[in-house]
Order: sequence, then structure tokens, then C-alpha cells
Amino acid sequence: MSEPDISGMYYIQQVADLTGLSKQVIRKWEERYELVQPKRLENGYRIYSKQDVNIILEVKALSEQGCPIKQAVALAKEKSGSKDDIFLKQETIQHHKGLNNYVFQLLEKGNHCNELELNLILQQAYHRVGLDMFLTSIVIPFLKEVGRKWEKGEWSEYQEAISSLAVRDFLVQIRRSYQCRDDAPLIIGACLPYEQHEVPLHILLLQFMVRGWKTILIGASPAPGSIESLVSKLKPAKVLLSATTTLPFKQNPSLLQTLDQFAAENKKIDFYLGGNGSIEYTAADDITLRAIHLTNSIEEIMNDNDLS
Repeated sequence: MSEPDISGMYYIQQVADLTGLSKQVIRKWEERYELVQPKRLENGYRIYSKQDVNIILEVKALSEQGCPIKQAVALAKEKSGSKDDIFLKQETIQHHKGLNNYVFQLLEKGNHCNELELNLILQQAYHRVGLDMFLTSIVIPFLKEVGRKWEKGEWSEYQEAISSLAVRDFLVQIRRSYQCRDDAPLIIGACLPYEQHEVPLHILLLQFMVRGWKTILIGASPAPGSIESLVSKLKPAKVLLSATTTLPFKQNPSLLQTLDQFAAENKKIDFYLGGNGSIEYTAADDITLRAIHLTNSIEEIMNDNDLS
């Protein structure tokens, strides 16, 4: 497949890869609804801008929510025309709801399971924009889109795994090389036993490192009792516990009660529990925690005695 040129333009096959739509559907939306007006090269090939791709993605999202295509096109056009500079320029990364050029490139390489190119793009993005914006504007949107594509069957499990593992490995490299003050406060991040998804914790801990914290990660599916043992030994200021599924609680129904009791016995340490699995489990069973703060908000954790 041809690569996007330096202006951030995309051929129709690349747009199809990025959006999960067929080339026929993209052409039909152009011709029937005048959704976008791609430029044409001398050889007649269509080339699409980042703005074009974002508009197509917007229409797709609206149509999946039940909105008729004609109405979705009108809404997407209205939205794109109502905001100045909503789409990214090649040299400037800004916060916005659309996908930026780095995310587009990562999705294309992930679609073709090109691990080497994924790593190169992650390196380029990290060095260009800095860690904080790299996480919020590139890593998180990319992973959300990867998850969406996998859930909808647009990507295979292998495509999802290659993309997620590439991000995880790159975040591990950053954490290992990131310099912190010797006297910085310590925060421990821990997956719950049977929890395999550690990438959210890597992101959270890196966001803390940007703000001056030292971090330690207890990785995927730690042995029962290992969290309590390490916390007792190191006495961190904060502990972040994570479960993206309800599996840890189903495998060990007393797990949450045990951890909550441990947190109550360590009053000088702030304990937080997050992840969709944690929220779902505690809400379904109407569980009230005495000492662990249940949250999915990084701001809430940061604002509690935050250094910044």
C-alpha cells in the first residue's frame, strides 16, 4: 500500500482501512450526498485530507446510532463548518475530538499488523509533542479506536493485540527511562489478580510521573496477597487498583472486601479503585467501600494532594 504523503493526504484504500467502510460506500457517500470533495492526482486517484476522514468517521458514528445518512451528512458538515481549526495542521498537535495525523498513521499500520512501523510512529509522536500530550492526544484516542474496531468486528483479535502490545511496550520503555527526583512521593499501580489489561495503569502512572511522582507498577494478574505485601513494604502515598473486567471479583468474591479492609488499616495511604470492571461490579451489587475511593477520574486522583 502507498504511504500518505508529507501533506497528510490519504488514498481511498487507506481511508477504507481507517474508517472500516468499503471503498464503494465511501464513493457513494461522496457522489450521492456530496459528503467530501477529495482532490485528484494527475492519474485520477482520489486523495483525502485528515478533515475529510474525520467527517467520514463522524457520519459513520451517527449512522451507527440510527441517524439516517442524509441527516448524518448534514450534521457532520454543520459541525465541521462551525469550528475554526477543529482539524489538525501537520505541524501542530492540539486537543480536539477528531483523530489527528499520528492516530491515522497508527491505525493504518495496526490494520496491517506492522509492529516496526507502529513503534517508529510512536517514537516520532512522543518526541514531537512531549509525554503529556502524547498520552492524551495520541495514545488514548488510538487505543479507544482500536477497541472500537475490535468490538465491532472491523479488526481481528490479532490486529488488536499487535496494536495494544506495541503501545504497551513503548510505554514501558518510557517509564523505565523517565527521570524522577529522589525525594518524589511514591505511587503504586496494581492490576487486581486475574486482571490482564495493564495498559491503562501505564498511562495513569506516566501522567503522575509528568507531575513529579515516582511510580511502581504491579503488572497483569499479580499473585494473591502480593499487592498488600508490596504496599506494606514500600509505604507509598497512593495506590491505584485497576480492573477493566469483573473477572477478578468473580474469581475471588472476597477480594474487594479484603483489599478494603487492608486500606482501612493503612489510613495514611490513599487507595483508589478504577476501571470499567470495578465500576460495573460495585454498581451491580450496590457495594459500599469504607477506605477505597472508587473513581474513573484521573483529575480526582490528581487533585487529592496533587503536587502540581
